[in-house]
Amino acid sequence: MIRTLLAATAIAAIATSLPAQTRPAASKSAQANALKAFDERPAKYVPAVEKYGYIRRVVEIPMRDGVKLHTIIAIPRGAKDAGMLMTRTPYDAESSASDRPGIYASLPGAAATGEDAITASGYIRVFQDVRGMHGSEGQYSMNPAPVGTPFNPTKTDDSTDTYDTIDWLVKHVPESNGRVGIIGISYDGFLSLMPLINPHPALKVAVPMNPMVDGWRGDDWFHNGAFRQTMMGYMLGQEATRDASAEWIQDISDDYDWYLKGGSAGAIAKRQGLEQVGFWRKVAEHPAYDTYWQSQAMDQVLAKQPLKVPVMVVHSLWDQEDIYGGPAVYKALEAKDTNNDMVFLTMGPWFHGQGAGDGSALGGVKWSADTALWWRRTVLAPFLAHYLKSDQPAMDVAPVTAFQSGANEWQRLPAWPGAGAATPAKLYLKPAGALGFDAAAGDAATAEYISDPAAPVGYRARPLPKSDSGNGWRNWLGGDQRMVSGRPDVLVFQTEPLTQAVTVAGAPEVNLNASTTGTDSDWVVKLIDVYPDGRTSDADMAGYQFGVAMDIFRGRYRESLSEAKPIAANVPLTYRFALPTTNHVFRPGHRIMVQVQSSWFPLYDRNPQTFVPNIMFARPADYVKATQKVTVGGPDESFVTLPVVR
Repeated sequence: MIRTLLAATAIAAIATSLPAQTRPAASKSAQANALKAFDERPAKYVPAVEKYGYIRRVVEIPMRDGVKLHTIIAIPRGAKDAGMLMTRTPYDAESSASDRPGIYASLPGAAATGEDAITASGYIRVFQDVRGMHGSEGQYSMNPAPVGTPFNPTKTDDSTDTYDTIDWLVKHVPESNGRVGIIGISYDGFLSLMPLINPHPALKVAVPMNPMVDGWRGDDWFHNGAFRQTMMGYMLGQEATRDASAEWIQDISDDYDWYLKGGSAGAIAKRQGLEQVGFWRKVAEHPAYDTYWQSQAMDQVLAKQPLKVPVMVVHSLWDQEDIYGGPAVYKALEAKDTNNDMVFLTMGPWFHGQGAGDGSALGGVKWSADTALWWRRTVLAPFLAHYLKSDQPAMDVAPVTAFQSGANEWQRLPAWPGAGAATPAKLYLKPAGALGFDAAAGDAATAEYISDPAAPVGYRARPLPKSDSGNGWRNWLGGDQRMVSGRPDVLVFQTEPLTQAVTVAGAPEVNLNASTTGTDSDWVVKLIDVYPDGRTSDADMAGYQFGVAMDIFRGRYRESLSEAKPIAANVPLTYRFALPTTNHVFRPGHRIMVQVQSSWFPLYDRNPQTFVPNIMFARPADYVKATQKVTVGGPDESFVTLPVVR
């Protein structure tokens, strides 16, 4: 072998030393063969089927307009008469269906371990790229509006695409029993709601988990008008390229510093090239709650449709991305469930999507067990089996399964929050940082602070890793609020240690009476459980300030969510808005705390505190300090109405 190689080398050397006109001409076919041999990659790689624990089919399913959608069908070996469980996604069906052996029967995003009851259920799993993303043809639009609305000029949407997909599946997957369910988290949760507009007869159940529902009221893009500017990187990644490969580039390691240096959201978007992306342009053009947002809010859309498919809405009580949507959809659908047997709700003590993973803790707050595993085994598995298996086994699933934090136990309820379950109780903000259920005695009084856009209040402890999607981001809503409670621009009110438990079930309502020296202002209000200080069984939780329900309101929408108006300077005005739904017990020995501030940065863009037509394009000179005065005594005393269970 060595001699052969040496001989070949010598011949090649002689040939190259000859004048060009005397060299032997290599045939074109020989050159082609040599080049082909040099290329070590196959023209098309075909995975070895045996490496999967299931039969894997890849199909391009045609839609009614001819567009083909890339679809992975994973069938358990030997499957017969099996239900189909589908997930539609913009996040790459190939990755979802191939990176975890056994994923065909697991929850999207969950490790397929032998511990998971869903894994052993034998469903045919279907993963599909939405149109315009990854392997699917067509044009992509972020959360496209339904057909028939002014903002969708086409004849297709995610409802029609799901209908066409199901129609194809029941005709071309002989191993199935013709029963289809849809499940998904976040954007995939939105895609689990859209089929309910005009459901295919074979769609037997839907499980939207942490769904994107209303991007303005309180999900991904805005909260009560305040823009969630850290979502701009997501917009670029999703829309700039079909394979979601566009990079959001930052040259400063701390998000807080980077966004502060960047200026307005519009200035940052321009530097990142985001103006090329259609969804950003729509967001920038619609900063108020106008018909653009209202026409595609899924709770409002589904409220106008008949209820035909059983639904389990899965909500995370500390969802840092889509905390508004789940309860809003449940409320819209529950009104149609006359027999209380079609609409189900789960509320778990989780961050966004945690129901598909380990639910033993929320950051530093530990529960009594793996709440997510218990829910998947005890609630989700029998729920899906009842609707997707041919024999439809009986299930013992309550209309509402709700985790009660503080008590740290699951509840089985007939509805949420249930007729007469809670009564409103006003929790008053008082002078000297006091807080209580009795109004302050004496004359009108205020508590004040200076809000400076040049030094905004952070939403998490710094440093904030750039493009962070790790545990810091996932758990921040349950993070310790002591990180800001000592700042001079954060008002703190708290009760004395409780002598008896206070149980809250529902959405607290803020009634904040305040003035500002500016002509615009944001108001952040936090309802907090303060753990006892000193010696405790869990030293890490001593004095912990646990955020129970927190949110922001942009003052320009005080009179109308759909129209921005300047705030009258130095005039006390009332701001009313709801905090996220909670189901919590403040235990004896704990304190109840309320914090008030005027920024939550960099998650939300800074309010310049000078009224401008569109805050996203505020100029540096527009950002001014403002003195904020909150009324804490007299007839206009501020309070938070708690839904208290007696």
